[in-house]
Amino acid sequence: MARRVVIFDLGVLLKPGLEHFLSACERDWGLPRGFLAAVLDSGGSQSPKSRALRGHIGLSQLLEELDSGCRSRLLSVGAAVPDGFSVSRPFRELSEGARLDPAMMRAARELREHGFQPGVLANRWPDDSRGRRAWAELQLRLRSHFRPVLESGQIGAAKPEPSAFRSLLRELGTGPEQVIVVEEQEPSVAAARALGVAAVLARDTESALRELQEITGVRLLFGADTEPLPEPICAEELAHGHVRIRPGVRLHFVELGRGPALCLCHGFPECWLSWRFQMAPLARAGFRVIALEMKGYGDSSAPSDISEYSQEQICKDFITFLDKLGIPQVILVGHDWGGAMAWNVALFYPERVRAVAVLNTPFRPPDPDSDALEKLRQIPEFDYQLYFQEPGVAEAELERDIGRTLKLLIRSAEPEDRLPESVDVRRARERGGLLVGLPEDPPESRLLPPAVLQYYIQQFQKSGFRGPLNWYRNVRENQSWALRAHGRTIPLPALMVTAGKDPVLKPGLSKGMERWIPRLQRGHIENCGHWTQMERPLELNRILLDWLENLPPENSCPANSKL
Repeated sequence: MARRVVIFDLGVLLKPGLEHFLSACERDWGLPRGFLAAVLDSGGSQSPKSRALRGHIGLSQLLEELDSGCRSRLLSVGAAVPDGFSVSRPFRELSEGARLDPAMMRAARELREHGFQPGVLANRWPDDSRGRRAWAELQLRLRSHFRPVLESGQIGAAKPEPSAFRSLLRELGTGPEQVIVVEEQEPSVAAARALGVAAVLARDTESALRELQEITGVRLLFGADTEPLPEPICAEELAHGHVRIRPGVRLHFVELGRGPALCLCHGFPECWLSWRFQMAPLARAGFRVIALEMKGYGDSSAPSDISEYSQEQICKDFITFLDKLGIPQVILVGHDWGGAMAWNVALFYPERVRAVAVLNTPFRPPDPDSDALEKLRQIPEFDYQLYFQEPGVAEAELERDIGRTLKLLIRSAEPEDRLPESVDVRRARERGGLLVGLPEDPPESRLLPPAVLQYYIQQFQKSGFRGPLNWYRNVRENQSWALRAHGRTIPLPALMVTAGKDPVLKPGLSKGMERWIPRLQRGHIENCGHWTQMERPLELNRILLDWLENLPPENSCPANSKL
């Protein structure tokens, strides 16, 4: 079978590499050659660099450990720390000074035009530093020309580990006999070839392109007058829009305003219209406000496969959504399941997030010593989630009368909006359903006036509750994925808004979040139930706008705050 996929190492595309900037700093500071690289690699598989490349720590922690290691090593030999010493400098200069190789970029375009699929497999750590936007912008450009763009920090394995190449093959869904890799390091070439992947060692651009040209039969050498590749085209701004994520999956969104991108992500069982009170004020404050209709809901696709709704897949799809809209970095605001996604995007894709705000849903890293589903059984308020686990059961109940379902579930904490008997989330399985025994024709909810209720009904009639309920059916899969980032923090600007009368996501669940989110700020609305953005829009908007007004500038430079 012919080889039709060409995967480039990031070091082949981006010149000069980190080693160049490390060496330059060593010369300026009078340090021995290789000093910084030696500290980075100290500890073998547990070195700062190795752990960062596997995604166990982000760039912020890598810089802290590198700084500590350098100072300790200098102290051990009785040397003074050089004037102007800052371990963040070579990384900052890499972001500012490295450029995509024009000849390699043209080669990728030529390959694509001849039916090859160019992609990238990069040894790269999660960039949670203050200068992460530079990497996000580079990611955006790469993703406009290469698919897939895989990073070791996301897949949990770094080259030359064979598992990195196996992850690539799984992502491609193809065998090694169809793939060519272009690598900068000999050990990576050897590892790829051992798996049956054709590999080109890029000692220099010209020799690498000549060998790749021979393998593919596509002309890739054009001389010194190589024309630059055009920048990616930005998506057209529309009131309503759809983004095709991949075959069978598209996401619907509504947007308003111009400025930095701010994405609103709803929860269960809602739609983009739940943000109707926030969109205009946020747009007036100078933001491009995008209200996303989450996968499984309304005009977005609702595939039936449960795995489509794992947090890993949901977050991957969201990053593709940003890519295709030309958005390198976004402010994320999420509620309920939208909030869970927002925390996970901030954790796994920090370079794509300028700041994150979440309503009601706390962040909690998984416990590696317990089973997530068993732990769920120990919390009475989450009994309804156990009821949701069996496909088809809850769907039948909730879809029987969509208007009744929505009026029973989406109600405020105000006394006049309460029913004589409310939804009992603690006894759904015992009662044989979430809505059993509740009124067949409940009164209007103050959160869903007739026109809004009708729109909600219309959206849920399109694909039902199967997709929304599938978000709940990946408990163990979500735990397994989250454990890849075990020990990592979210050092981004963050806001947690709690609601005093939320019957499930109680404020106490957010206690201690500062341990994992050191820059967390808080807002609290006491007389508010679960549906925060609809129940208390004025209070919430004040909290959000105050927080947004005090965010650090978008273009903050990389820095290690301890230096």
